[in-house]
Amino acid sequence: MRHLTSRTTRRRVVGSLTAALLCAAGLAGPAAAQATGGASDTGGTSDVSDTGSANGTAGTGGANLPGDLALTPPMGFNNWNSTHCRAEFDEAMVKGIADLFVEKGLKEAGYQYVNLDDCWALPERDANGKLVPDPKRFPGGIKAVADYVHAKGLKLGIYTSAGTKTCSDIGFPGALGHEVSDARQFADWGVDYLKYDNCNNQGVDAKKRYVAMRDALKATGRPIVYSICEWGENKPWEWAADVGHLWRTTGDISDTWSSMLSIMKQNLPLAKHAGPGHWNDPDMLEVGNGGMTDTEYRTHFSMWSIMAAPLLIGSDLRKATPETFEIIGNEEVIAVDQDPLGKQGDVLSSEGGRWVVAKEMKDGSRAVALFNETGTAQSIATTAKAVGLPAADGYTLRDLWKHKSYNTAGGISATVPAHGTVLLRVSADGKWAKNPPAVELGLEGAPLVEAGKPARLTSKVTNLGRTPAQKVSTTFTGPSGWRIKATSPSTAASLPTDKSLSTKWTVTAPRGAAPGAYDLTLKTGYRSPGGARADSVLPLTAHVVVAPPAGNSAVSDLPWMSTVNGWGPVEKDTSNGESAAGDGKPLTIGGAVFAKGLGVHADSAVEYYTGASCEKLTARVGVDDEKDPKGTVTFEIWADGKKAASTGVLTNADAAQGISADVSGAQVVRLVVTDGGDGRDSDHADWAEPVLSC
Repeated sequence: MRHLTSRTTRRRVVGSLTAALLCAAGLAGPAAAQATGGASDTGGTSDVSDTGSANGTAGTGGANLPGDLALTPPMGFNNWNSTHCRAEFDEAMVKGIADLFVEKGLKEAGYQYVNLDDCWALPERDANGKLVPDPKRFPGGIKAVADYVHAKGLKLGIYTSAGTKTCSDIGFPGALGHEVSDARQFADWGVDYLKYDNCNNQGVDAKKRYVAMRDALKATGRPIVYSICEWGENKPWEWAADVGHLWRTTGDISDTWSSMLSIMKQNLPLAKHAGPGHWNDPDMLEVGNGGMTDTEYRTHFSMWSIMAAPLLIGSDLRKATPETFEIIGNEEVIAVDQDPLGKQGDVLSSEGGRWVVAKEMKDGSRAVALFNETGTAQSIATTAKAVGLPAADGYTLRDLWKHKSYNTAGGISATVPAHGTVLLRVSADGKWAKNPPAVELGLEGAPLVEAGKPARLTSKVTNLGRTPAQKVSTTFTGPSGWRIKATSPSTAASLPTDKSLSTKWTVTAPRGAAPGAYDLTLKTGYRSPGGARADSVLPLTAHVVVAPPAGNSAVSDLPWMSTVNGWGPVEKDTSNGESAAGDGKPLTIGGAVFAKGLGVHADSAVEYYTGASCEKLTARVGVDDEKDPKGTVTFEIWADGKKAASTGVLTNADAAQGISADVSGAQVVRLVVTDGGDGRDSDHADWAEPVLSC
């Protein structure tokens, strides 16, 4: 585990300084580990040499791994995302999660590991150099918890770090220099899974550290899944296939859309490195922790599954909603993740934030994710041929969230809600004719509505099926008090393949409706040639907007339409601060203080309605001084989906720079900050004195 805030920097600095001092004293590598790894606790010797792998030479095949394990991505639970080191992480919680795995059908769905993260131990080893479980958290000890979990037909996981201390602020004993004795303890307790972190590693080569624990685990004779958690810093996908069963490819996830999206983008290009027994790990699931919408959580779960990622539940299931259980318990989506062929999905396209990711399945079908990164509904399309299916008269298209099957002539297309994912399984199985035709239901025009003024929108129903869609009827509904009226035909007797029904609508929000987001629903019903009823529903978000006043306005004084931020909320007239709202400081770039503006953290986006009445947006921008000198960001101004201005990469060393964009005619202006290409750590950024001229 690690974080995007100052804790990460502090740990790295401490580790680097310690390593530098050891080098100055003539110590390096395993000797350094012995000098600082707590070796004196066990009489001054290091377990690294006992494993026979202190030189760090990795083996060349799966025989080097501790057991023939993880042939599909591990599934289970880990407490860290929901509890961290809080007192609620204890024996009762772990047993309660095991109980719920059985009671809620999660065990039957494939979840089996109940994993303990940091803070399970006392801060010091005992007189014999052994790890000691915290008696307040685990009064019966770890073996008793393992026995309870095993009695449920489940498995237990545990955590430590490949350093002198673990990653929590308290710093519990790490395993560097104690690999053999710690692995033996884990095996004796009945542990089935080890997460091995990366803090306080004293600069010892990553391969040496992780190979040492691999060999120690193998020497116990117990089959233990080995999870390498070195955050992708040393590109483990290039060397760890015979060292661990899975390896983290990124820093820690947090319960935000921006964090999940950033991690997904880092993990997607690594598809060729994944397979049975060796998996890319983009970190644990946040589903149910409350920081994202259910739509975003379905995307999270869909994309982790098509990436063949480990599925480790990170929410406290004792408090989970029915919606959370519905997402994590979707066996059709889980089957995509757990497919025995073991392929990670490949990105076929991603233009404009419209992603198509396809995964080959063992039965010859393809799982296809149509993922919408953007803040408005988007049509995303591909074909059966493009995803790798053979030519056929028709195809069966299964929607894995709707649990419904359709036929298609070869087109694979859907209008996907903002931040949503349509997850499909498409096959040339010859059984397509028994299903109704697939249709795409979409909306032309952004649903931006000024209160009391009619907005004009057009819906479109397109038949993708090999068979015609008959008796087609479209409806459009909104909140109480809204007036939505069709001004052209909303029905059609029949739609052949690739034909569409377009309907014009006026949408009027009540006078006095407050600015903000409102739910609309577009729906079409139809029949197959055999008379079977089918429907398609598209949830939409309309924004009641207010045109900015004439003249120059401070952007931070205007109401925004939406925000996405990489760490905590976007702040008005202060820096980003930490994760809580209102914890920022004065906006400061290169020592210069600014009274007005926005404090953000990459990756971030703030959208404003400009109503085609503004001409120019200007600002002073830079990395805020509140962070250590390692932030790298790029500022961008977008007008109606087109980039209008960009700064290039800026760092803490740069003074505030000017940025200006022509936004003439744009309905929506978006202020974007990206991470500069090196991850989001310390990327606190300021839009200082942003002014919109209208």
